Amino acid sequence: MGSDSEKLTSSPLYQLDRNMSIGSPLSDRLQWHSPLEAPFLVAGFGWFQAERLYRRLPAVPDVPVRPEVDALSNCTSGGQIRFRTDSRTVSVRVRLTSGSGMYHMPPTGECGMDAYIGGPGHWIHAGTASFKPGQEEYESSLFTCEDAEERSFMLNMPLYQGVRELWIGLEPGAKVWAPEPYDSSKKVILYGTSITQGGCASRPGMSYPNILSRHIHLEFINLGFSGNGKGEPELAMLASQISDPACFVIDYEANCGGTEEYRHTLPGFIKTYREAHPDVPIILVSRIPHGAESFKPEIREGRLARLKFQSELVAERNKAGDRHIVFVDGSDLLGDDPGEAMVDGVHPTDLGFQRIADGLLPVIRQATSR
Repeated sequence: MGSDSEKLTSSPLYQLDRNMSIGSPLSDRLQWHSPLEAPFLVAGFGWFQAERLYRRLPAVPDVPVRPEVDALSNCTSGGQIRFRTDSRTVSVRVRLTSGSGMYHMPPTGECGMDAYIGGPGHWIHAGTASFKPGQEEYESSLFTCEDAEERSFMLNMPLYQGVRELWIGLEPGAKVWAPEPYDSSKKVILYGTSITQGGCASRPGMSYPNILSRHIHLEFINLGFSGNGKGEPELAMLASQISDPACFVIDYEANCGGTEEYRHTLPGFIKTYREAHPDVPIILVSRIPHGAESFKPEIREGRLARLKFQSELVAERNKAGDRHIVFVDGSDLLGDDPGEAMVDGVHPTDLGFQRIADGLLPVIRQATSR
């Protein structure tokens, strides 16, 4: 017979700490609503109005797209559901394309949803979905309180999985209203890598594009493709099809394939987008430092060479008459010790994402205020 201490050590953690438990089963009295129907607003998908799909690229793109990018476009990073309700509880029923499986990213970020309340300029975190790792379907409460008063909600969708079905559970008889309208129809579009997509945020609301969306009341479109932000002109063409761009953020250096490849792809990528949108602000962001740069100088040297190239490219375009493109040096976005704001030397923690958002916020604010 083992000691009581040994028995406790072998027990699941949720049995030792109730705050680690998945939670009680949902009430069978909830009324389930499809966010595809009014007055709910689905945002963050550039082709949603035409296709009604939780997908970041068209179902059948009219230009060639690599299979990896096509598959990643099913990940719902940047997707948001907005509405107002007087329900005292808000829950979700989600059917994913696959369950969680990443070693360095929590299931809550990879497959989960989180909720914010308060409204434009005043969003505060209200809850995160709880479920067993690996589940492809789950039901979870995101918010509960005692007072039945009108509240604004924003639900962030999974960063690294697709959503086949999504339902929102409210109290029977609860009223639902349309959310506050955006400040304009213009959209902030971001193209990049796994960092743009949200790896490895602990929950969807902590990716840097989603953080920014809580400060700037416009629709944000996340075109971050994990490991596959390679600057193909076809992706610039697809990004240019998204109507009413407020600005276009380019942040794909981390997937560029090396300095010479970046020198080859970046000018054409910018040129393709600029031909479609001559006056839309373009924000070119150089990559954040790698956590290993202090003991692998070749990594730092490569990054600095690309940084110089990007700065000079923007200066050349400015001199040639393009006054609507700016360069942001990503060297200091994570602070003095970048590794302390990363999971694995590459992907930010929530702290890292907050720092990136803080650094980009004034630049994007200025660009979108035109």
